[in-house]
Amino acid sequence: MRYNNLGHSEIKVSELCLGSMTWGTQNTPQDAFEQIDMALDYGVNFIDTAEMYPTTPLGKDTQGDTERIIGDWIAQSGRRSDVIIATKVSGKGYKNVRDGAPISPASITTAIENSLRSLRTDYIDLYQLHWPNRGSYMFRQNWTYDPTQQDTNATLDHMMEVLQHLDSLCRAGKIRHVGLSNETAWGTMRWLAMAAAHNLPRMVSIQNEYSLLCRLFDLDMAELSHHETIGLLSFSPLAAGLLSGKYADGAIPTGSRRSINADLGGRINTHLWPALDGYLAIAKRHALNPCQMALAWAATRPFMTSQIIGATTITQLQTALESTAITLSEAVMRDIQNNYRRYPMPY
Repeated sequence: MRYNNLGHSEIKVSELCLGSMTWGTQNTPQDAFEQIDMALDYGVNFIDTAEMYPTTPLGKDTQGDTERIIGDWIAQSGRRSDVIIATKVSGKGYKNVRDGAPISPASITTAIENSLRSLRTDYIDLYQLHWPNRGSYMFRQNWTYDPTQQDTNATLDHMMEVLQHLDSLCRAGKIRHVGLSNETAWGTMRWLAMAAAHNLPRMVSIQNEYSLLCRLFDLDMAELSHHETIGLLSFSPLAAGLLSGKYADGAIPTGSRRSINADLGGRINTHLWPALDGYLAIAKRHALNPCQMALAWAATRPFMTSQIIGATTITQLQTALESTAITLSEAVMRDIQNNYRRYPMPY
């Protein structure tokens, strides 16, 4: 297991991060405990969650259960110092949390206290803004994204008040570092510039979707990441399980994410299958596990700080964890690039 700096911070995080969004719906607390213990045995030191989890399905009755499960593990194991914990404050529009209130100092105050209580900890290592108040092009919204309706002055005023409030929470010892999620290049640069100009907390990471099937980060965001030392924490590096091959030929395994969310958050469409079949064929041709190939490929990207892997079975988790031992040949990398050129944006 390799470890990478979390932006400009002193923290080093494992190249794989244990995702938790299935804990409390698709996974029991005992499942979650087993996953955490296995991940730590493999060298993972990083767990990602959010106040709105679990997902699949999302629900008001289960909202927050994932953080509480992690808190129970901390209480039982006594291993708080062994893990870097990242969580997120929900924002505008998600009705199950604060009736969809936007991110603000008031909502952050409520959220951070709830998260600290649920996680049974005095501090959060990485506190992330789950999505911008002004909107995002993540989750297939890139096809209709229109930033012309955004109010620049209102956005900048919002950023300032949020950064000032985050600064007070850092000074109080409740947060060590702050990060972004589902952000753009412009948004990220505004956060960074404002922090530098006013000596406020600097964003150390950005959590956006990235995989063989979703490579929006490759251009402007990659350049920003390089010059500003703000690394990617990629979510859905296996494209919600598509890159495992378990949904090939229209299969919908019982209990899988697709059995609950039929189109996998808009990922399933007619353009997907040729691209996916191409990647699965590459793995087969080179005698590679497709999950491990996808993760090993993403690990080669220069902006990658950590990939957030989720699993519903311990076998799935072990397969993902063992991807760190895989080195892809030049032939595999060439085949992957050729498939990408043919199918650059399949969803």
